[in-house]
Amino acid sequence: MYDMAILWDWIAFSVRWLHVITAMAWVGASFYFIALDLMLKPAKHLPEGAFGEEWEVHGGGFYHTVKFMVAPAEMPEHLTWHKWQSYTTWLSGAALLMIVYWVGGELFLLDPTKADLTLFQGILISGGSLTIGWLAYDFMCKSKLSEQPTLLMLLLFVILVVMSWGYNQIFTGRAALLHLGAFTATIMTANVFFQIMPNQRIVVDDLKNGRTPDAKYGKIAKVRSTHNNYLTLPVVFLMLSSHYPLAFATEYAWIIASLIFLTGVTIRHYFNTMHKTGKGPLWTWLITALLMLTIAWLSTASGGETYEQSEARELTTYEQKFASAEGFEDAYYAVTGNCSMCHAREPSWEGLHWAPKGVVLETEADVARHAEQIYLQAGRTHAMPPPNAIEMDQESRNLIVAWIKEVRQGG
Repeated sequence: MYDMAILWDWIAFSVRWLHVITAMAWVGASFYFIALDLMLKPAKHLPEGAFGEEWEVHGGGFYHTVKFMVAPAEMPEHLTWHKWQSYTTWLSGAALLMIVYWVGGELFLLDPTKADLTLFQGILISGGSLTIGWLAYDFMCKSKLSEQPTLLMLLLFVILVVMSWGYNQIFTGRAALLHLGAFTATIMTANVFFQIMPNQRIVVDDLKNGRTPDAKYGKIAKVRSTHNNYLTLPVVFLMLSSHYPLAFATEYAWIIASLIFLTGVTIRHYFNTMHKTGKGPLWTWLITALLMLTIAWLSTASGGETYEQSEARELTTYEQKFASAEGFEDAYYAVTGNCSMCHAREPSWEGLHWAPKGVVLETEADVARHAEQIYLQAGRTHAMPPPNAIEMDQESRNLIVAWIKEVRQGG
């Protein structure tokens, strides 16, 4: 049964692959339609109700697109809905969140140095918190704040900063940034599901029944779509952040995440302006560069559990399960003897300043906490350590496999 870890890892990989594929489709469609809207040009020959047209060349042919600001005079015979990209991205992302951060919560979600939570409590906070942002944001959009779009976006930013800080107080740095991304992505998909699509269906239903559609429904959908456009790039960064300890393994990770939302605004403003006018404001790149330099400076701040703290604290229930198993001592020395030169709080490998992916393997608590990953990376495969770093003998790898086998059989 201990080889289920391999199957589970492949399931996670497959779901992650699906998530990336659908996200590419969603982001691509979103960016394309925003650009198309901004590039539309008025013309005399347009049909009644049309707002503008755009000519494009791609794939060996020309495309002629005409946009009706509210709706055409009658329902078209063929109508393509752009919604499944968003839904599938969110559903696959939610599945990946459960696979990695719920099932693997003892390692990736909970940080015993920040909050004394059970895995069940962590999962409740993880799942429940994702709805908070949507409820608050949707309430603001339906209030009089909708008449002040700049103020509305500023308040949304405040909510994101508060959630970034809150996540960082209870979850691991990696989980905190990932959850902020999921929090934002939930707002974006909920915009599509609860606002954009229902309002577009009202317009379609009016056309089918011979009624004149109300322009307000299209405006609501357009506002939510524009919000999604500015939130997209920060979400992509937050999803990628789990691969870069400089982003999440610092006490200022919540500030880094907050600043990333500002870079999303500056970058999208450049491209949106360029699509509309043919020339983007160069000052946006200067602001973006300054923000990224600030983020790089913040990323070097120390954070996390020190060696002394790790040695002194009591092992969690999850860690104790691995540390008390037969063969742990042999596996522990195999890991520290082959991996700790890089996976240390202060790596001794030349040119390496931080442990790869923030994984530290020095104390018994460290090794027990990362047992599953050690098993996959150094036991069942030869992914770690890299052959140019140290040649780990097969006997050491066998000790790791035997240790995890004992844990599985004992459990």
